[in-house]
Amino acid sequence: MATLSDETLRKILDQIQTTAVQSQRALSVARQQTTVKERERRILQLTIDEIDHMESDVNLYKGVGKMFLMVPRTTMEQELKGQEKELTDDINNLNKKAKYLEKQFNDAQNQLRDIFHHAPKQS
Repeated sequence: MATLSDETLRKILDQIQTTAVQSQRALSVARQQTTVKERERRILQLTIDEIDHMESDVNLYKGVGKMFLMVPRTTMEQELKGQEKELTDDINNLNKKAKYLEKQFNDAQNQLRDIFHHAPKQS
């Protein structure tokens, strides 16, 4: 450690700090996206539950731009369940990404801690 020049140590510290900051920001964004996706999924689940409780002869309409189109019940249910599955997959992927970013951030913090812990004491 002592054989490295001050300039080299400074560059290494800057790189580790940059990694830690980037990981923390990306982790925050991933958590926000997860929250938004979970909210959307919950709204979809409530919509599916409402459709399930309706009688089978009720007309269902889907918003398309500024108008509504009548859609068969099975088509509407399939679309909603497909969207729900897609949101669930997105949430799972975001959770995996968040775990990776959290590990990356913790590793960077540990590296900084090790560098400062093993640094020679100056009088």
